[in-house]
Amino acid sequence: MMLFDSIRSFFKSKKNDPESFYSMVESTQWKNFIGNDEIKMIKGVIKVSELEVSDIMVPRSNMIALEKSYAIDRLLKIISDSGHSRFPVIGENKDEVLGILLAKDLLRFSKDSQENFDMEGFIRPATFIPESKRLKILLKEFRKSRNHFAIVVDEYGRTAGLLTIEDVLEQIVGDIEDEYDAEDIPMIKEVGHKLYIVDALVRIEDFNEFFGTEFLDEDYDTLGGLLIKTLGRLPKEEETIDLKTIQFRILQADNRRLQSIEVKKID
Repeated sequence: MMLFDSIRSFFKSKKNDPESFYSMVESTQWKNFIGNDEIKMIKGVIKVSELEVSDIMVPRSNMIALEKSYAIDRLLKIISDSGHSRFPVIGENKDEVLGILLAKDLLRFSKDSQENFDMEGFIRPATFIPESKRLKILLKEFRKSRNHFAIVVDEYGRTAGLLTIEDVLEQIVGDIEDEYDAEDIPMIKEVGHKLYIVDALVRIEDFNEFFGTEFLDEDYDTLGGLLIKTLGRLPKEEETIDLKTIQFRILQADNRRLQSIEVKKID
């Protein structure tokens, strides 16, 4: 009874902002009735009501997209390495999203399959949402449409990122791990033919050993340090740098350091 009295008092008071609510549910009075996990979920529900899509989406630079022209062996390689179940299919670039491909639709194919493959027959319609949409509204739409994947667009209609229902639910219940989640994320990961995602903190000597390059590490220890030294400044996201037989494209960076880099071997 005392628990319900505290709830009534909270909503009758003028001070019923989220921070005050958090303080109330963390009080000893509440903890005598519900556990810490339940309290975290209650706080997660409140958090979702305050967030927008742009707050939690996978940014454009981190999207793993499949080009419509890819052959079946290349598709299967990317799908297997990424561990994802849904992928945006694009035309010339990530602003031209043609639809969505489900990994399960390709189960009957193998990399050595002689069966004719036409991606056109496997592309499903994509759902597009604005980055300003509230998560609580999006969650209702996901449940109603039974759609679990959406492409996020900015105010100019350009692709800003993507979002899954799992991303939204994790705000409530915490990280959702599946059989594809790795405990340790590799510093260098192959994502396509001669295409890699590399952590900017990978050591130059390890990078040289993996790619067969001979970059010097006298003035810097990491790949990020090499690129900053080469340009004389901090590179920006989407900026490309060509060094010898390697092309670097900055995927993630903030105003202090580089985070992830796309590495492509140039013939």
